[in-house]
Amino acid sequence: MSRYEQFADALQSGVLVCDGAMGTELYNRGISFDLCFDEFSISRPDLVRSIHEDYKFAGAQILLTNTFGSNIYRLSSHGFEEKVTEINAAAAALARSVAKESSYVAGSIGPLGKRLAPVGQISIEDAQDAFAEQMTALANGGVDLFFLETFSDLHEVEAAMAAWKRVASEIPLVAHMTFTDEGKTLHGYKPEEVAQAMTEMGALAVGANCSVGPQGLMEVIERMLRVPDIKLSSQPNAGLPQFHHGRYVYITSPDYMAESAKQFVQMGCHLVGGCCGTGPAHVRAMRSMVEGMTPTRPKRQLHIDASDPEIEIRRPPTGGQRNTLREKLDAGEFVSSVEIDPPKGINVEKLVRGAELCRSSGVDCINIADSPLARARMSHTALATIIRREVDIEIILHMSCRDRNLIGLQSEIMGAYALGIRNILCVTGDPPQVGDYPNATGVFDIDSVGLTKLCARLNRGVDLADREIRYQTDIFIGVASNPTSNDLEAEFAHFGNKSQAGAHFTMTQPIYELDSLKRFLDECKPTVPILVGVLPLRNARHASFLHNEVPGMFIPQGIRDRMTKAGDDGPQEGVAIAQEFLAEAKKLCQGVYLMP
Repeated sequence: MSRYEQFADALQSGVLVCDGAMGTELYNRGISFDLCFDEFSISRPDLVRSIHEDYKFAGAQILLTNTFGSNIYRLSSHGFEEKVTEINAAAAALARSVAKESSYVAGSIGPLGKRLAPVGQISIEDAQDAFAEQMTALANGGVDLFFLETFSDLHEVEAAMAAWKRVASEIPLVAHMTFTDEGKTLHGYKPEEVAQAMTEMGALAVGANCSVGPQGLMEVIERMLRVPDIKLSSQPNAGLPQFHHGRYVYITSPDYMAESAKQFVQMGCHLVGGCCGTGPAHVRAMRSMVEGMTPTRPKRQLHIDASDPEIEIRRPPTGGQRNTLREKLDAGEFVSSVEIDPPKGINVEKLVRGAELCRSSGVDCINIADSPLARARMSHTALATIIRREVDIEIILHMSCRDRNLIGLQSEIMGAYALGIRNILCVTGDPPQVGDYPNATGVFDIDSVGLTKLCARLNRGVDLADREIRYQTDIFIGVASNPTSNDLEAEFAHFGNKSQAGAHFTMTQPIYELDSLKRFLDECKPTVPILVGVLPLRNARHASFLHNEVPGMFIPQGIRDRMTKAGDDGPQEGVAIAQEFLAEAKKLCQGVYLMP
């Protein structure tokens, strides 16, 4: 009998109890979260083996390998990208040495930790190759089945299962996705949808793990019951963590987890276990509680209704808020924008007066940076809202990927749009290391290309998974470009990616000579309006600083020489240089972006 048939028979005959968390057990034994847990299978095998032994002694019938993050992308963040095969094979062998023939070994496979295309940079083919590499090593190491865990993107599950069919389809696979407390994945999928999709892809059992505690997953499992003839698995966290005396602790008791496991079996689950915070004591209580039980699905089963009443697509009314920037560019008018940085404090009166002066001088827009150079400043959205309240002028709001994850970015975009902001400049953002808090964590879930794609999808009324959402935006999407980059080939390719992602206009880095702009136009052949960046120099030291210390800036030697000769008249000379350049550049672009 094949491994697939053996496990399928065991699953059919009753309940199997899985082990608990590996990561939080390592943490409980003194391992810091910022270390690579997966690598401990080769550097500290005795520690990993002791956790497997504790779980087996507690009654776990399925031991998961210490390989949740053992793919090339996650391992590369720790410098172990060359050890994918070694780590996975060692982890499988460790679990096998403890399980022997009395327990099953499941190869734990988590998400890649990188966004997939079209929002991210990882192609579906590359994702499949990464999963295939990990699965091949786990299979060679002797696992009995694969456990997909904590996925939120159904497309990534599809990539993993395509890899499985390619390299190890003879080994059974159990697929889990993770859900928010709203009962959906972060990408908006409903439980019954993913359960049906993963079953149709070939998963022997499907279910949910992580994110929330038992009560939250019960609602998810109830909705998965809408899909007939499937085997279900539930692996909840031991509640939510609390930070207590310098450490994260989970407070859900073994008795509560055991009672919850009983309820999951009564709902029809064939696999029960636990995720984060679940330890050997929880597993022991669960095994004792469900021993001898038979999964029984409720007689009354709901079926998937494609016309789910909770999905109501609301479109903005036609003829809504005007966007004068877009109108003027569409009409071929030359536009001007002036950049204002949010204050480092809370007083905005001077900035509001500056915006009023710009408006009275004929400036079309104010563009507001998002904590440039990674220096903590007032919320750019707050400043934009205050200026809009006081001054009738269009706003271009910079949006950086540095400080917000994907959820935060979408939230910020929705909030800005609700406040009347229609123009967003998508930027990756300066790294924290150059700012006031170099030890701060940069998020960078996506980059400027991914952010552009996100805005474009919101404009179409779809989310990252191409699912319709309840609103549709009309964002005028801007992107940055740098005609003076040190690596022009890479910069031009990057700009092409931004254009394909849905950019409507571009704003360049400051330029001081026409050749760079002409080269950019000749090489990239942009089809969107260009607002050329102009930053008047103050003196020779300013010119030298920008050229030598600011990434992406290029000040020609001739311009630097002029600023040196100007001496105390530097500010006047800087304005003259800017005026001369703009007089020529105006023939080649559609607007100017002033950085006073």
